[in-house]
Amino acid sequence: MTSNHKPTRSEQRDAARQKAKALREENQKKAKRSKLVIQLSVVLVALGIVGGVAAVIAIEAANKVAAPVVDEAPKNLTEFGGLKVGVGLQAFTADKTPTPEASETKAPEIVIYVDYQCPICQAFDLPNSAQLRSWVDTGAATVEFRPISFLDRASLNEYSSRAANAAFCVANFVPDAYFDMHSNLMINQPVEGQAGLDDNELYEVAQTSGAGTTEVKGCIQNKSFADYIEQHTQKVLSEPQQGIQVTGTPTILVNGTQFTWATGEELVSPEVFAQFVQTASAE
Repeated sequence: MTSNHKPTRSEQRDAARQKAKALREENQKKAKRSKLVIQLSVVLVALGIVGGVAAVIAIEAANKVAAPVVDEAPKNLTEFGGLKVGVGLQAFTADKTPTPEASETKAPEIVIYVDYQCPICQAFDLPNSAQLRSWVDTGAATVEFRPISFLDRASLNEYSSRAANAAFCVANFVPDAYFDMHSNLMINQPVEGQAGLDDNELYEVAQTSGAGTTEVKGCIQNKSFADYIEQHTQKVLSEPQQGIQVTGTPTILVNGTQFTWATGEELVSPEVFAQFVQTASAE
């Protein structure tokens, strides 16, 4: 038997309300599920970030070594805060004077004040490095590198003072590697306004230079000579050094006479510098 009952308008409204209620409840359930998924995703991403940061921290901690015991000032320096290098690229120390066994004339003494963030220092060093290395290695000249640091403002990560510290760490613990350390720092100098090598990368430069010891690593990582560098730099820039006022870098002396240049071409010319060394030596 077929029913011909037709829903009244009231029944139709009730049915519509029930359908709408069911739809709202279903949408609410979907919204809750979506919210839960989003929350879980955020948690998982956060856990991934935290885990990544934790991993980086763990790696850095594992790579960190203790600061070595050092004096207030680096060892092996001259009274003017430089490391002097002679025959065989060996450093002058308290118990070693690397000079030629026999020589009729005294080798010219070259002094270079350098900031390892200084682009003009690099401009002079790169073309002159091979010539200077040959002179010093054979005993035809000595060179004394006197690092200072006043160009942290030109770096995003205080490269000037950290590079100077790395250089002094080598001077203190492995002084015979200093000439190569100086050259490699010049080669790897960052562009002004950008970040330079971090401390672990500076240690890699020291390793390449023949100074890959635990003491050097700890000295670089812990910035062992930071206070000395700050005080020494202030002194150099405020007081005459052997009669010369150092106002910037590079400041280059040959037997006490300052090397100057009128053009960029003169600065980067090994021939011009060689002629100056010869003239200053004759005087």
